[in-house]
Amino acid sequence: MVVLAPRQLPAELEALAGRIVAALQKEADDFSATGAAPKIELAALQVTRVTDPGNQLPGYEGVWRNARNDRCGTLTINSDNSFFAEYDLFCPHPRDPRWFVEMVTAWGNESSLRSEATLIPAL
Repeated sequence: MVVLAPRQLPAELEALAGRIVAALQKEADDFSATGAAPKIELAALQVTRVTDPGNQLPGYEGVWRNARNDRCGTLTINSDNSFFAEYDLFCPHPRDPRWFVEMVTAWGNESSLRSEATLIPAL
């Protein structure tokens, strides 16, 4: 396992990572109160190069941390450039008090990116 400097993904993955972060940010903006969404930044991602056990090719795992150094999000890019990312929100739904927004997620590959918010019932 090799720890890389923030934003030290290979150049060919920078654009993909930027699209992933933009999708997470859009979901966070949609499911947070106006002005309350966290700023999800690629520059803040702490990246580690890992080896895919199935084919021995490099993949990348990244972690976002908050001001208290708690993990608040992750991004995994596999050796085939498929990915999964999540970022914690933990906030009330901005338009429906029956729901609480746990996190936003994004997944897919270079040609297909999907994202959504994970909701849980409010108490």
